[in-house]
Amino acid sequence: MRRALLAVILKELRQTFRDRRMATILIVAPIIQLILLGYAVDLDVDRIPTAICDRDRTPTSRRLVEGLTADGTLRHVLDTDHPERPLEEGTASVVVVLPRGLSRRLAAGHTVQVQALIDGTDPLESQVAESTVQQYLYLEGLRLARERLAREAALQGRAGGFPVGTIRLEPRILYNPRLKSPIYMVPGVAAIVLLLVTTVVTAMGIAREKEMGTIEQLLITPIPPPVLLLGKILPFAAIGLVVAGLELAVGTHLFAVPVRGSLLAVFLGTLLYLMTTLGVGVLISTVARTQQQAILGGMFFIMPAILLSGFATPVETMPSWIQPITWINPVRFYVEILRACLLKGAGLIDMWQPLTILAGFGVGILAVASLRFRRQLV
Repeated sequence: MRRALLAVILKELRQTFRDRRMATILIVAPIIQLILLGYAVDLDVDRIPTAICDRDRTPTSRRLVEGLTADGTLRHVLDTDHPERPLEEGTASVVVVLPRGLSRRLAAGHTVQVQALIDGTDPLESQVAESTVQQYLYLEGLRLARERLAREAALQGRAGGFPVGTIRLEPRILYNPRLKSPIYMVPGVAAIVLLLVTTVVTAMGIAREKEMGTIEQLLITPIPPPVLLLGKILPFAAIGLVVAGLELAVGTHLFAVPVRGSLLAVFLGTLLYLMTTLGVGVLISTVARTQQQAILGGMFFIMPAILLSGFATPVETMPSWIQPITWINPVRFYVEILRACLLKGAGLIDMWQPLTILAGFGVGILAVASLRFRRQLV
């Protein structure tokens, strides 16, 4: 039995790495994908192109524009007399309209309404732009109010001025103090890349055997179906562990993703995750008759799994009727394990629930795939 298993494993490895292009797809391509997606999937929004419609044209309005664009979130690209035209032409995403009489009304202590026209095509960018304008104008209004109170106090001969109570926020950001997107996104991207490689390659490998007719030759061998299936998936499991290790190395060295938690929990979670992805690949191969069908079947599973994993948008922000569906998505729990172990310093005890769920997925899917695979061989 052991010799038969070893023979199948060696046969799969030879067949897989006989073509150097396949080795490139399995080892090099995932690392390239991680690097490209790690840089591309960036939630940091800055340098939003902003147009200014200054109808006041006073030193006060010019200082207001300089302060509004000082931190780099908004980038002053042009001045315009027609507020809606830059949005229609796509030359700006935000147009700030400063009304006539702004300086005079502020000096008189009156409230001035400043309009911001925002392109809502990109919801994330529009939310950042709106909050940036609101926050700056709010703080600027407080500053002007204090200056006015100080002047009134000086006129009344009160050296200490009028007391003004304030509330000051002192934030302390844990786990990702600089709020860098790659630190949050790379663990999720690594889980997705591993899903793509192991699921599709496994499904294609077994479908190729069926398409070429070599699966029938295995029927006359004395190798039991469970041993044959184990020999086919163990090489891809080993490749998956190697790819996961390389992704971890790239994430920590290139994107500065910290490793604060238990690597044992990460290894165990990866092993259980591979059981699930490989099982899904085998299950797809039992349905597909050709490699093209295997690829399409893999995409049919992979796309919903990615979208419902929470790697880009938190599960808690999804509609309430969708959130229960994410509980049958193994990618979600692997992403949780990676982020908790790498970023928050979680260990085996902390991760017992997602690890148990992944184990249940792995055993259940492999069992179903094994039964279907055995029926095809009998």
